[in-house]
Amino acid sequence: MQFPTTLIPGKLIRRYKRFLADVELNDGTVVLAHCTNSGSMKSCIEAGAPVYLSPANDPKRKTQFTWEMIFINHNWVGINTSMPNLLVFEAVRDGKIPGLNQYKHVQREVTFSDSRFDVFAQNNQEQCFIEVKNVTMKVGDEALFPDAATIRGLKHLRTLMEVKKAGIRAVMFYVIQRRDITSFGPAKDIDPAYAAALKEAIESGVEVFAYMAEVNPTGIELSKKLPIKI
Repeated sequence: MQFPTTLIPGKLIRRYKRFLADVELNDGTVVLAHCTNSGSMKSCIEAGAPVYLSPANDPKRKTQFTWEMIFINHNWVGINTSMPNLLVFEAVRDGKIPGLNQYKHVQREVTFSDSRFDVFAQNNQEQCFIEVKNVTMKVGDEALFPDAATIRGLKHLRTLMEVKKAGIRAVMFYVIQRRDITSFGPAKDIDPAYAAALKEAIESGVEVFAYMAEVNPTGIELSKKLPIKI
């Protein structure tokens, strides 16, 4: 997946109020950028670190830039939480993910019960609901999710279990937007309820995919499947 516009380089001054970040551009101008990541962003915040922003197309938007990535631990880390949804949608649509490459019809944002899932796919044999989560936190060489307690994430797991119970394929897909990790697992110390629900979901038949993504200023691509440690 390529960025539709050329990204703008700068360095992070601070992130605050969850959704805002002050960034100094290379010419010294300080701009306000929107941060789509509502989590704590543990292990991917560092004042003075290089960042890239995308310009907003809407002149009426209060923030004219979106924060896309930050350079941490000698790697770019993607922090835009909307990118994994599109990335997985395109990969499933184009048949690029083994195990999810057999669907003829793929669409975004489809509702089941009281939850709206990121991707819905189907063929003549089956239907499949896919929920996508962005992962940026690492401890040691393991990527962990979530980086803050998530009621919404827990709800999605519960609904995926309902999907499976209804005889429909259910998939939880984690996209880790960084390369300095070797495995994925739930952040048990941060959200034990989510960790327990993930284990329950797997036992009930919900499938879990965890993929590392290659992030750079021109685009983002899924690279390799990671082992999952529950």
